[in-house]
Amino acid sequence: SVGAPPETKAAPRFYINFWIYFTVQNWVLDLGRSITMLALPADWFPVNRPSAAEYLHALYAVATPLLLLKMLERSPRTLPRPSDHLGVIAIVMGTTLHLVAESVRRRLWLTGYQLHQSVRENPVMKNAKPPPMVEVAELLFYLDDGPARLMWCAPVFLVLFFFFGGCFVPRNQEVQMPPAAWALLAPNAAYYWGDCVPAGVGPQYLIAEGQTFIPFIITFFTMSATVMHQRRRGFVPHANGLFVLSSFLAALLLVAVWVLWLWDDGVLRKKHPGLIYVPQPRTVFTLHLQQQ
Repeated sequence: SVGAPPETKAAPRFYINFWIYFTVQNWVLDLGRSITMLALPADWFPVNRPSAAEYLHALYAVATPLLLLKMLERSPRTLPRPSDHLGVIAIVMGTTLHLVAESVRRRLWLTGYQLHQSVRENPVMKNAKPPPMVEVAELLFYLDDGPARLMWCAPVFLVLFFFFGGCFVPRNQEVQMPPAAWALLAPNAAYYWGDCVPAGVGPQYLIAEGQTFIPFIITFFTMSATVMHQRRRGFVPHANGLFVLSSFLAALLLVAVWVLWLWDDGVLRKKHPGLIYVPQPRTVFTLHLQQQ
């Protein structure tokens, strides 16, 4: 009728099915790799053949781009199709290169390779024949820690930020996280902190890595700035946006505890020099836990 207030579009519901799939997929294919390596004897799989963990890694390389595309479908904003294609290609290339490097690193660890030492300082590599094999290993691990990790984490964090940018509703709408979101918050935050990608042994964590921590913290602060900007415009994040932001915040707190715990470790300080000190869990494993 004339003079009636305009109808306000209801806030989107919490995507419970999607977030359950997101959490289960990441924990099964990532944490599952660590469990299979710890639970299944190494002699079940020949050194020159893939192990069960590596098959899970290959599934992860396929499932992750599909999951991110599904996330983009739920965003009110859209990206140009070439951007989607480039993101999928980058993730597949990055995870594939990471699979190769982790397979080699795991087999080196089975022969006595120490993950808390550099390639040249490892006793195993000092006796490598021919000597150029040391340079080959250095190149492989450099590509894994640099370009491969960037090709994987950059599209992931960009998609998360793009999705978050579309998770705002007018301030006058009731905004709160449902009980299902709170139940998924802890495992989802633990995934951001602990992606559980196996490094030949135990878990290797998503943002507990110097290379990945930088894009993570940039994404988190950009999300926080977006919230402040949208609040000035009269908008607040709805349940899905609150879930993403809360997961990032909880993961950041976990990293802070992790760093404080290992702050005075001289060996790890040597392994991770520089301004950003975020020790890799795999180095902590071989340095402090492997003997136990």
